[in-house]
Amino acid sequence: MKDLEGKMKEQYVHEVFQSIAPKYDKMNDIISFRRHKAWRAFAMRRMSVRPGTSAVDLCCGTCDWTIALARAGAARVVGLDFSEAMLEIGRRKVEQSGLAGRIELHHGNAMALPFEDNAFDYATIGFGLRNVPDLRQVLREMTRVVKPGGLVVSLDASKPTWQPFKALYDLYFQHLMPLLGKIFASRYQQYKWLPESLSQFPGRHELAEIFREVGLVEVQAYPLSGGVAALHIGVKRGGKA
Repeated sequence: MKDLEGKMKEQYVHEVFQSIAPKYDKMNDIISFRRHKAWRAFAMRRMSVRPGTSAVDLCCGTCDWTIALARAGAARVVGLDFSEAMLEIGRRKVEQSGLAGRIELHHGNAMALPFEDNAFDYATIGFGLRNVPDLRQVLREMTRVVKPGGLVVSLDASKPTWQPFKALYDLYFQHLMPLLGKIFASRYQQYKWLPESLSQFPGRHELAEIFREVGLVEVQAYPLSGGVAALHIGVKRGGKA
């Protein structure tokens, strides 16, 4: 039953992202009030990407983080996503960035990565972990493909705990955001999925514990914008990041 539920979620999420791909970047700016750019910039500062290193960006979507990793100096960046519609937009952005020589894009599943063990210095996933059928499996895969001492990094929506901000956030996320999706992208049900996906997603402290459960150490969890989003970073045992 759990496997069936996972497959149904995977299929539904795939349909959602295939559908919203043309308006994805615009809607990200609208629903986050452009804060997603600042959150990603904060993540990059905390990662301190070293020149000449390698990175894999899972659920890379339209490739903003993929491109940021290459611009930070990574010599090889691999982006992977299961939505061809999202990847097609990402391919155009990679070409426009002038970084195509250092970025390769793959159509694939974050649950079963087509990469060897210990292949990358960094593994990132931005606003995708809450959408996968089994987040522990994805984190295990990210850990597997990262070198000893490498970083596993997740940036995602989270759950504020401070009242009255939490009540205002819940009102916005559950009721107003789907309306914005209907107005600006003609996609109400698809943007209704986003708050539903967050309701089952672990909070910041719980996700940090899951990072430790899959074997990551030196786990750090940062609340962003009052807990609206959170950055998690863990280190693979066996070396220094």
